Amino acid sequence: MKNSHKILVILIVVLFVSAILGLFIYVNNKPQSGSVEDDVVISNVDNVVLRNLDINYPPTPKEVLKYYSEITMCFYEENLSEEDLVRLAQTARKLYDAELCADITEEEYLASLREDILEFNSLGIVVSGYTVSSSTDVEEFVVDGRECARLYATYRLRQGTEYIYSNEVFIMRKDENGHWKILGWELLEEEEVESLQETMGTSEEE
Repeated sequence: MKNSHKILVILIVVLFVSAILGLFIYVNNKPQSGSVEDDVVISNVDNVVLRNLDINYPPTPKEVLKYYSEITMCFYEENLSEEDLVRLAQTARKLYDAELCADITEEEYLASLREDILEFNSLGIVVSGYTVSSSTDVEEFVVDGRECARLYATYRLRQGTEYIYSNEVFIMRKDENGHWKILGWELLEEEEVESLQETMGTSEEE
């Protein structure tokens, strides 16, 4: 009788310990809100605007233009929110030369962007990729003692299953901190495009 009682006590203890151990394992393996195990989706906009330009500014004219082109692609994403538009615009202006920023206020810049985006959306056009000048095709020169650079970008625009190409030339200038800033840009004439196609680099961002 005593042996049966001991066996019963041992069985109860074993079951109790097993239950506690199982609960401990469950609690420690259960995904917690905000934990590393949560699926965190970073948008294209976040990937672009979260870059700290104060400590990680693009070092060359080509890298500045590539970063600016990433921003441009985000501008024309479908269903871009007003908040993201403002964040992107503020980031883009950090790449602009002080003279260019002085020529157009942030409010005017945003109004112009909204108009362009509305037009693109109405036509079903998105910016699907771009190509920038290779490093060897960047032309550097000096104006009034300031270092400047000329380089090119071709933007691939998709409308349904059709593609349109926009070829642009950019002028940049170094500021007092040694950062290359966008001073201006314009569309290339048709005769300039053929020459550009012969000198552009082959790397393309999707």
